[in-house]
Amino acid sequence: MDKMKVTYEVMLGLAAEMVWDDALRKQRSEKLYMEIDKALATGDEVAFRNLTDELKAIN
Repeated sequence: MDKMKVTYEVMLGLAAEMVWDDALRKQRSEKLYMEIDKALATGDEVAFRNLTDELKAIN
C-alpha cells in the first residue's frame, strides 16, 4: 500500500507540474501577442522578428 501511495503522490505532482507549465506558456503567449501587436503598430521589424521567433519556440 505504501508503494502505491508514493506512486500516486508522484503522479499528482507530475500532473500539477504539467498544469503549471501550461498556464505559464499560455500567459507568455498572450504577452508575446500583445508585444507583437505593439511592434507592428510602431513598425519595429527587429522586435517583431524576435518576438515571433520566441512565440514559435514556445508553441
